[in-house]
Amino acid sequence: MKRGLLLLPGAWSGAWIWEPVVRRLRRRGFPARAVTLRGLCTDLTDVSGVGLETHVNDVLALLRAEDLHEMVIVGHSYSGLVAGLVADRARDRVAHTVFVEAFLPHHGRSMLHAFPERQRALELRLIDANGGRWPAPDHTVVGDGQDLTRTQARRLAERLVGHPGRTVTEPVVLEGPLARQRASYVICSRDHVNGCVAADVAAMRAVPTWDFHTLDAGYWPMVSVPGPLADLLARIAGRDR
Repeated sequence: MKRGLLLLPGAWSGAWIWEPVVRRLRRRGFPARAVTLRGLCTDLTDVSGVGLETHVNDVLALLRAEDLHEMVIVGHSYSGLVAGLVADRARDRVAHTVFVEAFLPHHGRSMLHAFPERQRALELRLIDANGGRWPAPDHTVVGDGQDLTRTQARRLAERLVGHPGRTVTEPVVLEGPLARQRASYVICSRDHVNGCVAADVAAMRAVPTWDFHTLDAGYWPMVSVPGPLADLLARIAGRDR
């Protein structure tokens, strides 16, 4: 039996963004599925009570309810935090974590702590001004240098919704060191200038239980290169147990 994959969407998006990848993985015989995290179905939902822990607990509840084991948890963007925390707290159910151009969880720090101080202050003001939601970018920002056609960028931007603000401002609570996890990091090369990645990501290259992969893609590889991304995830999930 091949390992199952649970794919978590990044900021502003839902399970729909992973559909092209999920279809390809299923054709290869992998039990793959994606979930929409709470508060991201529509902009109309009250998200005042939705924080990072909400998303983590919802995914943990799914693993327990369906008695899932040997899972590969895949997180994109913001959901790197969710994936990493789920793996941290469900080591008996998660075999491997895959971070796709994702933020890494660090104890006591929120996702927005990865931003420069001035930008972080700007994002906090935007969240406050938008009723507790982190507003989604428009099509010009979505597509800028990200290997998307104009049509792809517009269609993607049209489906994005404001992200629950507390999830990106709430500090991470890790029970164990991130380096203890078995993980893969997927770098999307077109999202970086001169191949530079964040210092915390680069530091994980020294961890023996982590491996790194590079895709010739921008920030949204599940949209621009779903085939190569599915191929890579299948290789990672299909390794000997």
